[in-house]
Amino acid sequence: MGTFSIWHWLIVLAVVLVLFGGGGKIPKLMRDMGQGINAFKKGLKEEDKEKAKAAGDEGERAIEEDSTTAAASSSVKEKDKAASG
Repeated sequence: MGTFSIWHWLIVLAVVLVLFGGGGKIPKLMRDMGQGINAFKKGLKEEDKEKAKAAGDEGERAIEEDSTTAAASSSVKEKDKAASG
């Protein structure tokens, strides 16, 4: 009976913050927290773009290698036909 519940402590904490921290501290804290979250999300999007760009570059290299390999194999086939025929 002598102790307060969690809700009592939260209300007391909120009153103390408003009285000693001033009314502008809480909105400023929340604004800073929101800006941090937005910066985090922006960083994740940029990281995804970099990964996609790197994957796209690797895909282009693979296509170039495939086309080079295909050209080389077709010239080998032509040489085999000429030698056999």
